[in-house]
Amino acid sequence: MSIAPAPQPPATAVQPSFADIGTPLRDVTFVVVDLETTGSRANDAGITEIGAVKVRGGEVLGEFQSLVNPGRPVPAFVARLTGITTAMVSTAPGIELVLPGFLEFAHGCVLVAHNAPFDIGFLRAACADLDYAWPGFDVVDTLPLARRVVPRDEAPNHKLATLARLFRAQTSPDHRALADARATVDVLHALLERLAPLGVTHLEDLATAADPVPADVRRKSTLADGLPSAPGVYLFRGPDEEVLYVGTSTNIRKRVRSYFTAAEKRRRITEMVRIAHAVTPVVCATPLEAQVRELRLITEHAPRYNRRSKHPERQTWVRLTDEPYPRLSVVPEVRGDVPHIGPFTSRRTATAAVEAMHDAIALRQCTQRLPAVARSPRSPCALAGLGRCSAPCTATTGPDTGYRALVEQARTALTGDPSAVVRALAERVARLAGQERFEEAGQVTARLRAFVRAAARTQRMDPLSRCAELVAARPTAAGGWEIVVVRHARLAGTAVTGPREDPLPVVDALRATAEVVEPAQPPAPACHPEEAALVLDWLDQPHVRLVHVSGPWTCPVRSALAHADLDDVSASVALALGGADTMAPC
Repeated sequence: MSIAPAPQPPATAVQPSFADIGTPLRDVTFVVVDLETTGSRANDAGITEIGAVKVRGGEVLGEFQSLVNPGRPVPAFVARLTGITTAMVSTAPGIELVLPGFLEFAHGCVLVAHNAPFDIGFLRAACADLDYAWPGFDVVDTLPLARRVVPRDEAPNHKLATLARLFRAQTSPDHRALADARATVDVLHALLERLAPLGVTHLEDLATAADPVPADVRRKSTLADGLPSAPGVYLFRGPDEEVLYVGTSTNIRKRVRSYFTAAEKRRRITEMVRIAHAVTPVVCATPLEAQVRELRLITEHAPRYNRRSKHPERQTWVRLTDEPYPRLSVVPEVRGDVPHIGPFTSRRTATAAVEAMHDAIALRQCTQRLPAVARSPRSPCALAGLGRCSAPCTATTGPDTGYRALVEQARTALTGDPSAVVRALAERVARLAGQERFEEAGQVTARLRAFVRAAARTQRMDPLSRCAELVAARPTAAGGWEIVVVRHARLAGTAVTGPREDPLPVVDALRATAEVVEPAQPPAPACHPEEAALVLDWLDQPHVRLVHVSGPWTCPVRSALAHADLDDVSASVALALGGADTMAPC
């Protein structure tokens, strides 16, 4: 791929999240917290004590502990369990005084708790009562982690006291906040030791560590080590460097790591991960370049675990033939300067579009090449008897001039306004619906949809395919410009400028170094049709500005795009059924 390299945008003062940068667990600062409360529900109970321990890399950095006046009596059974009585908390500070200190203590850290929904639920409720915005802490719950790595034959349950005994914690939990938090610290470290051989080595791994991911898959997470946290393409490679799968992401490292977690549900991809032994990153200057590179790599390597875009040669077109009495033909490529629509992903869909045209326009459907004037009389076919063919094969005294009008209707429908076809089939669908022949109406609608979508796709792509060069730019979030050079619908070059950089010299340099692209036969682009669609979608985005166009780049005023949602069919069916509100749009 000959896309010119682009200067990377300057670094900006953005604080990435842990999930974006993939923080090793040894570098994560955890705040292990435990609460004592007057009840089990945050909406009708209060906090009586907060205890927390700050740790990083196995080292204790600090502790936080405070009794809290819950503003209500402590129930007797709670007092017996925790040893915290109403008298003890009557002179303690209220939550409005304790909570700001705790939030400051935990600022920028990852919260850890055993049965975290309980403790975090009370903290969130307290923030809401005091009109504090919840800081959005990352939260790790040691309870599901314990269920993942501590089997029942090793421990009868996964309570904090049981785990503390199992792992020989230095502090025994006794239903006091700080002691329980200290015990949870030792339990956390023991769990992380057990999870490390399973590939749980980074903070983002903990989000899915409790899910049943096969151990051999999780261990493959090391394949993501060293990958860049940048937009681009990644290639999973198997034995003999075979490309197994190609993907794209705005953050290569984060996306690749997700393949080794429970977030990945596809069985075939899990199978692919088991085979893979390396991941190759390709950093791209822009998301558009990444999408195009992905498409081209899939086309080049045809990876067995990718399902789309592998075989562009299998796509088909519908062509109005170039002969005395033209007809519609399904062909594998664009041939000659005659109307085409497509490409279709299957021959079946292309045939459905042809049938839609035949339903509205009485073009001949026979496949032989007919002379302008038949040498001997012929008998008209059955379609002529049904009024679905004008039977030009029977013209013996001179050319069938009436057929020219049908050809012009077909040409207009293919390259411009398809209203005649849409109206004719909409009326037919309405008649069938009025007769409660809904299955047949659905089949006609499907044929019409295949035709309209292909015509709209072609009418949108054809002008760009004919354009020798187009240069466009879009502002970036950093204040610079994302610049693309497109030649005959193919992405030929891309670059990014800085916020204070003059973009015009970059445009000139990019045009000089962009890929030389030979035109294909319009309306086919000089690239994979999906690449042309990606480029068109980018050009349609807000704030995109045209910098240079070598020739006209226009679309028909009345085009198939106006009928893409089949509103005419919906309106006709609603009218046939007795009102606009009796049926949803088709």
